[in-house]
Amino acid sequence: MATFQFGEYSVYYESYGEGKPLIILNGIMMSTVSWQSFVKSFSQYNRLILVDMLDQGNSSKLFGKTYDQSLQVEVIKALVDHLKLDKVYLFGISYGGEVAMKFALTYQERVERLLLFNTTAKTSPWLREIGYAWNKAASDGEAYYSTTIPTIYSPQFFTKNAAWIEQRKSILIPLFSNPAFTDAMIRLTNSAEFHDVEKDIHKIAVPTLIVGCENDYITPPVEQHFLARHISESQLVIIPDSGHASMYEKPYLFTSLVLGYVLADHVTFKIG
Repeated sequence: MATFQFGEYSVYYESYGEGKPLIILNGIMMSTVSWQSFVKSFSQYNRLILVDMLDQGNSSKLFGKTYDQSLQVEVIKALVDHLKLDKVYLFGISYGGEVAMKFALTYQERVERLLLFNTTAKTSPWLREIGYAWNKAASDGEAYYSTTIPTIYSPQFFTKNAAWIEQRKSILIPLFSNPAFTDAMIRLTNSAEFHDVEKDIHKIAVPTLIVGCENDYITPPVEQHFLARHISESQLVIIPDSGHASMYEKPYLFTSLVLGYVLADHVTFKIG
């Protein structure tokens, strides 16, 4: 648990284990706390690095500031430099995947492999409207919960795990009623409003794992199919019966995909 200075801001990160450096970039509502259940698995053979981007978790809040995701890219570059890492395995989910793609396009020489889960090359008009709805509901904790959370999960997971969902609701509504949190969420949401790397995505030449989910209504599988068509060294997996939060709905499969892609060395198969 440590921090480093990024200009006038403080960036919080955690480092566990030794080996190949795996940096995890959070989804928009997530923080380093969100990954505690995965620390043991992800750090057993790797150096796991969790980080709160600006306006997330324990990192500085940008009160009154307007920015886009290029700022978060520079935060991650500063982290890689601070830790004196040559190349990293870069994982990003949702918002974190958008930042990861931009990082790979800007600092490709620093990326060994890229893992993109539940993410998209562009904020479509449809996704932008979802962001507007989130922002409109931000003044009321319960309304913000009802607007943001149900669509993150698949209907079957939401129904089957009703008790867990209610427990999460009891935790999240007070958090969503905190103006400091929702103000940060509005800034993060706005920072992705014009995310668009569709014209440049073909320039990513590092090995890339792309993962989507059958019942993801935030970044549906068509978005991951687009990424797979345009990133030449990519492999695509679609997780069945899961919504946007694949790490919670399918934790064992999620862990297997991440570790398998990070730990597997390249193998050349000779046919015939």
